Amino acid sequence: MNTFRTQLPDSFNLPKKLARLGELAYNLWWTWNPNATRLFARLDFALWERLNHNPIRMLREIKRARLDEVEKDADYMYSYKRVFSDFDAYLAQPDAWSPRTHPELINRPIAYFSMEFGLHETLPIYSGGLGVLSGDHLKEASDLGLPLAAMGFMYAQGYFTQRITEDGWQETLNNPLVFDDLPALPVCENGERLTIEVEFPDRVVSVQIWEVRVGRVPLYLLDSNVEGNSENDRLLTARLYWSDLDRRIMQEVVLGIGGVRALRALGYNPSVWHMNEGHAAFLILERARELVASGYTFEQAIEQTRGQNIFTTHTPVPAGNDEFPLWLMDKYLAAIWPQLGLNQEQFYNLARHQQPHGETFSMGVLALRFSEGRNAVSELHGQVSRKMWHSLWQDKKEEDVPITYVTNGVHTANWMARRLRNLLTDEFGADWLDHLDEPELWAKLDDIQIEKLWAVRLHLKRKLVFYLRERVRDRWTHGGFHPVQVVSSGVMVNPYALTIGFARRFATYKRASLILSDVERLLNIINRPNMPVQIIFAGKAHPADDPGKQLIQKIYRQVKRAETGGRLVFIEDYDMNLARYLVQGVDVWMNTPRRPLEASGTSGMKAGLNGALNFSVLDGWWRESYNGKNGWAIGEDKEHVSPEVQDATDAETLYSTLENEIIPLFYDRDIKDVPRGWLERVKESIKTVTPQFSTRRMLKEYVEKLYLKALG
Repeated sequence: MNTFRTQLPDSFNLPKKLARLGELAYNLWWTWNPNATRLFARLDFALWERLNHNPIRMLREIKRARLDEVEKDADYMYSYKRVFSDFDAYLAQPDAWSPRTHPELINRPIAYFSMEFGLHETLPIYSGGLGVLSGDHLKEASDLGLPLAAMGFMYAQGYFTQRITEDGWQETLNNPLVFDDLPALPVCENGERLTIEVEFPDRVVSVQIWEVRVGRVPLYLLDSNVEGNSENDRLLTARLYWSDLDRRIMQEVVLGIGGVRALRALGYNPSVWHMNEGHAAFLILERARELVASGYTFEQAIEQTRGQNIFTTHTPVPAGNDEFPLWLMDKYLAAIWPQLGLNQEQFYNLARHQQPHGETFSMGVLALRFSEGRNAVSELHGQVSRKMWHSLWQDKKEEDVPITYVTNGVHTANWMARRLRNLLTDEFGADWLDHLDEPELWAKLDDIQIEKLWAVRLHLKRKLVFYLRERVRDRWTHGGFHPVQVVSSGVMVNPYALTIGFARRFATYKRASLILSDVERLLNIINRPNMPVQIIFAGKAHPADDPGKQLIQKIYRQVKRAETGGRLVFIEDYDMNLARYLVQGVDVWMNTPRRPLEASGTSGMKAGLNGALNFSVLDGWWRESYNGKNGWAIGEDKEHVSPEVQDATDAETLYSTLENEIIPLFYDRDIKDVPRGWLERVKESIKTVTPQFSTRRMLKEYVEKLYLKALG
C-alpha cells in the first residue's frame, strides 16, 4: 500500500553483531516488551536513566568500547537473539486475531485520527489521558493485527515541562524537540520529503509528514515547519492545544483536511475513518469535497461517506467540545463551502450551535451529525451523552438517541509491572497475554500464594520510593530547588506505609482538593500511630487554566506544612515514566471527580491491573468495575441536588472509609507480617480489572460494534 520510504539513519556506528539495535530503536514495539527494553538498558543502566530511556540517544552516545564488550557477552547475545526472534515473528505473524477472525478487514484499512498520542516519554506529543488512550489504541491494534493507520501532529515544542515554585505555583517550560533524537522518520518520495497542501482563503500552507512505527501500525504526524511557509504558519503545529482560537481552528483544519490528503498521498483508501474526539471532524468535509469534485451533490457525498465515519466523544459537557465563532469560520474556511456546493448559511447549518454568547460552529455537532458510528467511553457516559445531545434527535426518546458506548481500556503489556508479569507467566503459562481478555484465565489467580503476591507488591513499593528519592536528588543537584521542596517531593516516603496515589490532569471537576475538606481530620489520618498513611499527588494544569493552577497551589501549601511530616507529597512534571512507577507502586489509587463528569478515566485501570486498589467516585469505568470486593467507592451511584451537597457527602465518605476500612485492613497482618485480607482484595482487583478493562477487550468491541458495520 505504502510505496514511500522512511530511511533509518546509519549514524549509530554499531558493531555488526549488534546492528539491529538501531532498527529496534525506531519501532516502539520495544516499549511494551520488557526483554527488548532491557536489551537497551543493559548496555549502560546509568546512561539509560540519564537519557530518560531514549534508545536513539543511547546508541549515539554510548562508548564503542562498551559495545565491543557487550558483543562478547554470551548472556547478552543470547538475549539479543531471542528478542529479535520475537520481534521478527511478531512483525510477520500471519495469524493475529484480526486476519484470523475477521478476514474481511484485510486490505480495508482503518484511519484513526487523534490530536495527541501518548506512546512513550521520549516522544512528548501528548498532554494526558486522551493521548495515552490513543497510544494504547495503536499498540493493541498492532497486537491484534488490525490494518490501522493513525494520523496526528508532530509538536516541535513537545508538551510543557512543569516546575512548581516554592509557593506552589505551576510554571511552564517549553523544550523544543530535537527531531534527530526521536523515533520518527520523515516520509520521502524519490529522495524528497513528501508534503501536502492545505488551502486557507488567503494562502496555502505546506505540511510535511513523519512516520512513527508502533509495532505493525504506522502513525503519521503532520508538521507545518516547512520552508516556504510564513513564520506564523511554521508554528501552527509547534504546540499542543493552542489557547489562541485562530491557531486552534487552523490546527484542526490541518488535522482533518490535511490528514485526509496525507493519507491519500501515502496511497491509503481507508474503509473506516475514526475520529477520537471532535478535533479531526473537518475530515468529514474533506471526504465530501472529494466526491463533490467528482460530480456528486453535497447531499449525495455525505450519504456516501457517513457510514464510514466513526466518532468517539470523551466530553461529558457541551462546552468541552471545540466550538468556533461563525466569523472565525468565515476567516479560515470561506474557500471550502463553494467547493462543497454550499452557500454560507448552508455551511453554518452543518454544525450550528446556539450558545449564551451567540451562535457557534460545533465540532462535536459536525461529527455527531455526519457519522453513522457514535460512541461514548463508558456506560454512564453513554447515558450522559444521549441526554446531552438529545436535541440533535428530537424525534427520538432520550434512551434511543443513537450513541452507544465502548468503555475505555488500557494496554496491559505496556502498563503491567515486569515483576508481576513474570509471576503471572510462571503461574498461567508463557502465552497468557494472548488470552488476557478471557475471564476463565483469571480464575487461576485464586491459586497464587499470597506470599508471592505480597513479595511482588513490596518490590514495586520499594522501587517507587527509590525512584522518587533519585528524582529528588537529580532535581536538587541541578539547582533551583529549595530544601522545603526537597521534603515536599518525596524524599521521606516510606516504602512500608500505606501509600495513596492521586495523579491526573488538574482540572477543577476532578476535585483534587476534596481530601483537604477537613485538614485536621486528614492530619489525624496520615499521622496515626503505627498506621502511617502517605499521599502522593502529581499532575499538570493546562497553561491557560488558572483555577487548575490554584488547585495545585492549594495542595502544595498543605504538602509544605511541618505537621504533615513529609507524608503529603507533590511530584512535579507528571509524565508517562512517573505514571508507570505510581500505578505500579502505590497501594490505593484515589479518584474524586464530580460525578458524572468523568467520562471514563484510565489511570485507575492501570493501577488496578498492578494490584493497587481503587478508591473512587462511582463514575466512568469504576462504576462498571466496582463489586464491593475489588476496592472502595466514594459516595453513591446517584445524582445529588447540588455540587455543594455532593462535595460534602463525598468528603465524609472518603474520610470515614479511610478511617474505618482501608487503613485497618492494610495494617491487619498475620504472624509473618502479611496483610492477607488486603491481598485477597488485590487478587480480586487484578482478576476483575485486567480482562474487562484492557484495550484487548476495547478494540474487539470497536471492531464488532463499529468498524465492521462501517464496512457496509
